[in-house]
Amino acid sequence: METVVLTFDQNKAILELNRPQALNAMDVQMLTELVDALRKIKESDASVVVIRGKGRGFSAGGDIKTMLAVDDPSQFQTVMKTIQEMIMLLYTMPKITVSLIHGPAAGLGFSFALASDYLIATKEARLAMNFIGIGLIPDGGGHFFLAQRVGTAKAKQIIWEGKPMSADEAQQLGLIDFIVEDEQQAEQAIASLQEKPLQAMIATKMLYVEQT
Repeated sequence: METVVLTFDQNKAILELNRPQALNAMDVQMLTELVDALRKIKESDASVVVIRGKGRGFSAGGDIKTMLAVDDPSQFQTVMKTIQEMIMLLYTMPKITVSLIHGPAAGLGFSFALASDYLIATKEARLAMNFIGIGLIPDGGGHFFLAQRVGTAKAKQIIWEGKPMSADEAQQLGLIDFIVEDEQQAEQAIASLQEKPLQAMIATKMLYVEQT
């Protein structure tokens, strides 16, 4: 079964996380397939990228059980390098990227979403940088993306608390850009984005990417 589904619609690439039975938790297979899909998108003619999860949520984060089940412990470093490549591909993507969040977006799933240019959430979205609960620091650049959006002091507090946030709470902090009622309203927001001067927006984005 493909854990990632990639489709193209005119100037839009749609990337779907496809492990609904596991709330789209990112196992080794999904991480590898995400890297492959993001490489394809980078080389495509799409100007807008929409990332979403199938089923009841965006992504519950990294699938820790499957990662720890890797037979050779040295392969764990390979997994971490795959995560790094995935995040960097999305963050530096010469496209306008949108993460459409419904249900849970936690841990690595939240970090992945934060690497996008826009975060759009439905009312039932629940977001958490919850690494502290298992005694870890954020991976996937979560600490960096939080600090970009809310500043270093507040980013540390969000990480240390690790508590779930509603869409409204996350928007008040500046972690969510738009809240929508349903998928139709989300599609309208994306369609409106597609009408903007995308090439100028992408050129502006790349100015900031070059500074990081």
